[in-house]
Amino acid sequence: MYLYIAGAGGLGRETLDVALACGVGVRAFLDDQRAGVSVRGVPVVVPAEAPEGAHYVVGIADPRARRRLEQLLDGRGLEPFTLIHPRAVIAPETTLGIGCLVLSGAYVSSSVVLGAHTQVQYNATIGHDAVLGDRVTVLPGANVSGSVTLEDDVTVGSNAVVLQGRRVGRGAFIGAGAVVTRDVPPGAVMIGSPARPLQR
Repeated sequence: MYLYIAGAGGLGRETLDVALACGVGVRAFLDDQRAGVSVRGVPVVVPAEAPEGAHYVVGIADPRARRRLEQLLDGRGLEPFTLIHPRAVIAPETTLGIGCLVLSGAYVSSSVVLGAHTQVQYNATIGHDAVLGDRVTVLPGANVSGSVTLEDDVTVGSNAVVLQGRRVGRGAFIGAGAVVTRDVPPGAVMIGSPARPLQR
């Protein structure tokens, strides 16, 4: 089996590292803006060149971009593929949605739910009984405590902390290093410790 990686930027290259560590061959990167070149010896092509029935994973951190690519590639008959680095820990009774990406050093504790196309990046931790919706992004070093709910399209920034039992609403963004001590409404941008809404 060969895999296509949507996105040829930094996270796309890290996704290639995961695939290689898993012994999964990568046929090409899918990236409109960089098509026609090669990245680390792998060709970059437009998404239309991926054949129906091929497997893909999205190597882009932005949930909105992941949603667009998911709709495009699924609509072309491609199949999402879940990719987990062998040095990540996935504890028992955890449910992984289609198209998940888990990088090296990540720790996903017991009885966690990861939604479709969710990413847990390197050295991030997810506590027991947490529920992460679709296209959630947990950036490097972030800590999501037990029994937390992250709704669809949430991003948790590098080294941020979401404390036990909190709920973060759909599309919210938790800034790097923020500490979430209360529930977060949908679409909010939270910064600081304790985390507070960014005034725009």
